[in-house]
Order: sequence, then structure tokens, then C-alpha cells
Amino acid sequence: MIVEQIWTGNAYRNFNYLIACPETGEAMAVDPLDHEKCLARARDLGWQITQVLNTHEHLDHTGGNSEVIAATGARLLAHANAGSSIAGVDRGLQAGDTVKIGRTVELEALDTPGHTMSHVCLLSHTDTPALFCGDTLFNAGAGNCHNGGHPEELYETFAGQLARLPDTTLIYPGHDYIANNLKFTLDREKDNQQAQQLLQDVGEQDPAAALVTTIAMEKEINTFFRLYSPSVIAGLREAFPELPPDPGPRTVFLKLRELRNSW
Repeated sequence: MIVEQIWTGNAYRNFNYLIACPETGEAMAVDPLDHEKCLARARDLGWQITQVLNTHEHLDHTGGNSEVIAATGARLLAHANAGSSIAGVDRGLQAGDTVKIGRTVELEALDTPGHTMSHVCLLSHTDTPALFCGDTLFNAGAGNCHNGGHPEELYETFAGQLARLPDTTLIYPGHDYIANNLKFTLDREKDNQQAQQLLQDVGEQDPAAALVTTIAMEKEINTFFRLYSPSVIAGLREAFPELPPDPGPRTVFLKLRELRNSW
């Protein structure tokens, strides 16, 4: 499997992706908002885009669909319940469905509600797994729930699915928000030395050559995985004095998401 992360350079700081089979040159375009860059990159690499995958229905992820499909004849894949919000879906994906690209690439669809209720992530079946996670999981952060999502569902996705992925899993999110997300981590957990160091390392990174984190790294620097941290809980108690003496992880996650909404 070959992954091309495409930095759009737009105001929303989107990443687009091409996932290709090295044997056949067949490729999938993931959330190809910048259709010109996606088509040009595929052309330069000699790849044929045969599928387009939308992780969810927001326009900054679906906005390039028609142009890519018109240029390539690709089939459109999305969540099984996204047909009413994404035009022209050819295949609706449910949890556990297999997506194949060429002869060698196999990915598993994960049903990951929270940012929206019709959100899918793709997990590669490779020696080193890779997660194409749209706006569910960001480097050092979590998606918001403002436009069709729900924080309770996002917690279930984090706790029930993402936290259980292999530590080596590579993270390919839909946006580059890492610097700001690390600042939020440090606002909540000032003694997080890993987050401090990583912010120094990537605070001025070129998003066209962005750091690819792993689940293991995320568990160290992403507040939304650090639900048992005494520092995180102590900080929450300052913001929410009514917090119970021993808040559970769900409560911690939801309060963190509430704080992040206005931070």
C-alpha cells in the first residue's frame, strides 16, 4: 500500500489522500476536496483513481467529488446512511465491510459516529496498520460535534474503537490542526512533557511534509485519550467545581469536549 498525503493549503487546512496498490496502480481518493491536486498527483505517479471515499458528508470533504469522478469514472463510497446527504453514492459502507484497491490493498470500514452520525474511518490490513480518520480523530485532538454529531457518540468511538487499535497504527486525519491541539493539551495538562516537546518539534512544520503520528503517540499527547490523567482531572475540577470526586472517563471526555468548543 502506498499513501500520498496531499496538503491543500486552504483556509480549512484540509488533507486529502490517495491510497494506491503498488502492483496495479489503482488508487482511491479520500475526501478529495482539492480535485486539481489529487488528479495531478495521480497523473504524475501514473495511478488510476478508481474509487472515491468520503469519510463524512461535510462539503470540505465532498466538494471535489464530481470533478474527480467526471475525470476518472471512479465509484463513490461513503457511510451506508450518507446517501441522503452525499450525492451519487455507489456503495454504502457498514462496520466491518472490506474495501479493496487493486490486488494488494485491503481496508476495513469502521462506523465511527460523533463528528457526524454518518462517519466512516478506514483501517488498512497491513503489517503497520493505517487509519484514515477524517474528522473523527486529529493529530492531538478530536473532531467537534457542531454540525450533525453528538459528543456521547464521539466518546464511544474513542473509547470503544480508537483506543483499542494497535499502538503502531498510523494516523491520517482530515486536517492539520496539530499545533493548536497540542496547545489545548498543554492548557489542560501543563506537565505533559511529550506534548511540550512535540509542540517544539512540529509547531512550525510544513504541512506538505507533516508528521504522521501513531496511536501510541496519541495516547501520550492527545487529551481525549488521557481520561485518567490526574493533571487533566484536576484541571477539569477547576473549570467544573461540581465534578464528582472520581469522575469516570465518559464524564472527563465530555467535559474536555465542552471546554474545547470555546477554547
